[in-house]
Amino acid sequence: MTISKISATKLASILVLATVLASGVTAADAAPKTSFKVAWSIYVGWMPWGLAADTGIVKKWADKYGITIDVTQFNDYVESMNQYTAGAFDAVTITNMDTLSIPAPGGLDSTAVIVGDFSNGNDAVILKNKTALADIKGQTVNLVEYSVSDYLLARALESLGSTEADVKEVNTSDADMAAAYKTADVTAVVTWNPIVSEILADPSAHEVFDSSKIPGEIIDMLDVNTQTLKDNPNFGKALVGIWYDMMALTVADTPEGKTARTAMGTASGTDLAGFESQLKTTRLFSSAADAVAFTASPDLPKTMDRVRTFLFDKGLLGNGATSADVIGIEYPDGSVAGDKGNVKLRFTTEYMKAAAMSASDVFTSLTSASVLPRLSSARARR
Repeated sequence: MTISKISATKLASILVLATVLASGVTAADAAPKTSFKVAWSIYVGWMPWGLAADTGIVKKWADKYGITIDVTQFNDYVESMNQYTAGAFDAVTITNMDTLSIPAPGGLDSTAVIVGDFSNGNDAVILKNKTALADIKGQTVNLVEYSVSDYLLARALESLGSTEADVKEVNTSDADMAAAYKTADVTAVVTWNPIVSEILADPSAHEVFDSSKIPGEIIDMLDVNTQTLKDNPNFGKALVGIWYDMMALTVADTPEGKTARTAMGTASGTDLAGFESQLKTTRLFSSAADAVAFTASPDLPKTMDRVRTFLFDKGLLGNGATSADVIGIEYPDGSVAGDKGNVKLRFTTEYMKAAAMSASDVFTSLTSASVLPRLSSARARR
């Protein structure tokens, strides 16, 4: 996140408001927002967004609610979060921890409209020519600093009775991680799939700790700007429609499902077998009811307490933060952990619950022959 991005966004908002006031039209009278932008980056649990755009599923649900939705892929995950924080996008694929470390300290109030999965082995600590986690002590570790990789490393070291003081961290973009591993100087990395699978294809690479050891702690979500969602609930409805159409397709044991998984695998730099392998290390909430149950579980606040404590200890909850309570987190039952006057992350089951209760409406049939040509052409474009 940069000051220039935030300043540009604020300036644009001021200019828009000035134009409205000059025309004699109040904000309440202004035309409702009908065009929305979603940012996503490469990760097994987020690949459905790209395919949904390619195959017309995004357009189908946008048309249903009389809006337009533009879905944009970012090769750099951090940049996607920065752009969302700066106001350039209305929604972003993001983890629970990263919401608290980037948009929240940046002043953005986000609502997790979709809780899509938790990493159950997709994030890993990898050592070069070493096979035991204890071998990491004293090494330089390449990772996306202050991301879930940093969190996973801390949890791995904690299991050894160690801390991050026992290693040296080097910030490395996810887009550069696989190439960095191939260099002689890099001997330890922490990253996520599909990068994990790519690195582990090297005989020198050994996975010594992964997110299956901390199930339910690294959560992959779709965040929406809370004010945008409040003003435009149809945007949220369209998003869950898109998502659960794609979930039905992603897990379908049909020719269409296989073609879809192949397309998503190709788009993420692997193939059908590689993508299905990554799905096995993902606790994918393909059912809206399962997503609702997880989000409403009493375990979620416990997980988030651990995460926000970690972020406070790392100094990632904003300048001047005096405790982990500086940022408020609201849960589906209305309870708030932290500052109730500064809620910046809201977990809701409202939209996912509507999807679960309206399965016949939200989950459409994706087995018609007309789907196959669209999936095949999407795969060919990648």
